[in-house]
Amino acid sequence: MTEVSKAGHAAEQSCLTLADLPSPETRRWVARRKAEVVAAVQAGLLPLEEALRLYRLTIEEFASWQRALLRHGLGGLKASRLHVSEADERLGRGRKNWARRASARRGSARG
Repeated sequence: MTEVSKAGHAAEQSCLTLADLPSPETRRWVARRKAEVVAAVQAGLLPLEEALRLYRLTIEEFASWQRALLRHGLGGLKASRLHVSEADERLGRGRKNWARRASARRGSARG
């Protein structure tokens, strides 16, 4: 059986196995379950195509989980955080635009 180590609570370490993954019937995707699926795919425990089929995910949805986990950690996978990030990107309020807008606000305050 293939195992993938994952960080547990501060002092404990556990291994992720196929048996630990969420049920294919999962309807409520909490952050922990999303992170488990992402970790399993990244470690090669579960092929991407199989994860997409098994959990009825689109490649875009899975990629958004990966991106949120990378950028914001487990908290980034919470539904409320995903909605905020998606809205920011749609409105052009991503990280790259933040500095430009802040600079423009400082310039307009002076003048």
